[in-house]
Amino acid sequence: MPGYRAESMRSRMPRGTGVLKGWKKGNRGVISAALAPESCGVSYILNDRNLSVMSNTPKYRRVVLKLSGEGLMGDKDFGLCTHTVNRIAEEIKSVHDQGVEICLVIGAGNIFRGVSAAASTIERTSADYMGMLATVMNALAMQSALEAKGVDTRVQSAIPMDTVCEPFIRRRAAHHLEKGRVVIFAAGTGNPFFTTDTAAALRAIEMGSDALLKGTQVDGVYDADPKQDPHAKRYEKLSYQQVLAQDLRVMDTSAIALARDNGLPILVFSLQSAGGFADVVQGRGTFTIVA
Repeated sequence: MPGYRAESMRSRMPRGTGVLKGWKKGNRGVISAALAPESCGVSYILNDRNLSVMSNTPKYRRVVLKLSGEGLMGDKDFGLCTHTVNRIAEEIKSVHDQGVEICLVIGAGNIFRGVSAAASTIERTSADYMGMLATVMNALAMQSALEAKGVDTRVQSAIPMDTVCEPFIRRRAAHHLEKGRVVIFAAGTGNPFFTTDTAAALRAIEMGSDALLKGTQVDGVYDADPKQDPHAKRYEKLSYQQVLAQDLRVMDTSAIALARDNGLPILVFSLQSAGGFADVVQGRGTFTIVA
């Protein structure tokens, strides 16, 4: 096929869609390709210059998904709701099956929040380290849920604890992604006074991610809490400077500034609706983009 290399086609095919079974030349040099298995729902058209995916093509090929600890509680007041963890794991699996490389950063607000504890009797640095340990607990829970669904997963902690997970090593994490594994980054940045929002932005930049996705309880960024104010205005798109100037609390200011300085887009969406994660990765659905 003039002007086209077979190896580039294979490198751009979503994982798990099968192999090229056959082709026939059309009237104008267009080649129709059939992929196995047929249930993948993706059809390709090859011409002399490119390969295009007609449907279900992820817009973002490598992402970091930031989850809050509170998002794992479900209806509980504390801890983990196994039903909620399994539901989120199913959402992640559906995107992973599209060939998207996924990293996770999970907060610890469902178990321990360092800032709140420091406001009482625990010294701030110690409280933050306690919060980092709580993120490891959440990471191990999500790893278990994902692997129960057949998704190979690795947990890497910024605080070394070799008996339960790997230490954070960027090149090793990249290798895991290339092997089709989900990587969960735990223990924040490993430093006190930095939130898991900042850790998510940092890891997204280190891993060369296309976007940082924040899964929340609402479908984007509002100028007020939509659960309390029925007239709250929802934003479709914001600049980094607008978020900082209006103090919109999308993420903490360190995370926003880090994303701004490195040109990392942030997409805020709801994880409460089925298929929401997959829709955002494909560039559709309801979300607010900060760029």
